[in-house]
Amino acid sequence: MDRGAKIYVAGHRGLVGSAIVRKLAAAGYENIIMRTSGELDLRDQAATADFFAKERPDHVFLAAARVGGIVANNSYPAEFIFDNLQIQNNVLHNGYLTGVKRLLFLGSTCIYPKLAPQPMKEEYLLTGPLEPTNEPYAIAKIAGITMCRSYNRQYGTRFLAAMPTNLYGPNDNFDLETSHVLPALIRKFHEAKTGALDKVVVWGTGEPKREFLHVADLADASLFLMNLSDEGYSSLLTDPSSPALINVGTGEEVTIRELALLVREAVGFAGELEFDAGKPDGTPRKLCDVSRLHALGWRHRTGLQEGLRTTYRWYLEQGGDWSE
Repeated sequence: MDRGAKIYVAGHRGLVGSAIVRKLAAAGYENIIMRTSGELDLRDQAATADFFAKERPDHVFLAAARVGGIVANNSYPAEFIFDNLQIQNNVLHNGYLTGVKRLLFLGSTCIYPKLAPQPMKEEYLLTGPLEPTNEPYAIAKIAGITMCRSYNRQYGTRFLAAMPTNLYGPNDNFDLETSHVLPALIRKFHEAKTGALDKVVVWGTGEPKREFLHVADLADASLFLMNLSDEGYSSLLTDPSSPALINVGTGEEVTIRELALLVREAVGFAGELEFDAGKPDGTPRKLCDVSRLHALGWRHRTGLQEGLRTTYRWYLEQGGDWSE
């Protein structure tokens, strides 16, 4: 991407979008377009079309989405599929209409089957049933991948779908009703510590394994992908086994029990840890195969212990508050 290129970051106030904006600014990109959801509702077809026709961005990072953990996915399945489909359809279609040079569509590794072989390769998409608790969100993201592929094939667009593993970091959502497991654990342990409680209860058995990527590393990978040479970028779009799709992760995993112990240490909570096996575990294992990204020359930099410490420090700087 040229330093003077017009770059639109959709969802710039969220976990992913804000990290991409910080990375772009640090790399010297100054022509960054941003709109809050109040200024531009990407679910609104006419408003999105007007925005693209007026601004005509050169590059787009599509990080706008409705996201959440098991509780949110179970509670609001209709919103998860409707909102995400609307956002994707409007941004991708208008990106095509206005000649966007490259677009990075960001999703999640929950697109892969619940019992996919581990680690999960890009070609495992659509090879088995999804995890029921996040099926509406996953189907929306799968539709987005298919849309990228379809527009690339029919219209020659250069849309790439990147599927990050579980993310965390500054601007995460710490609301216990809608958050993912890692920020929820940080808040639970923090409140137990400040409330002088003797234990923290964690959903599930603690046995499922998860992979975690600091959002700063995802932002770094996103710029890396958008700045690939024409040859390297084209090779991803036309890969015969899984065109226009690439995993972004660490290739490392921990159990939820191990994660909870690491969070307890980072927060400094001295009490006990208890698991509620009556609550759902979700997918038993979810590890990315990141060999394709590694082969291109990118690897993550932030270790989990370091990432947890800096994320908790950020949480404290917000006064123990959280962002919706």
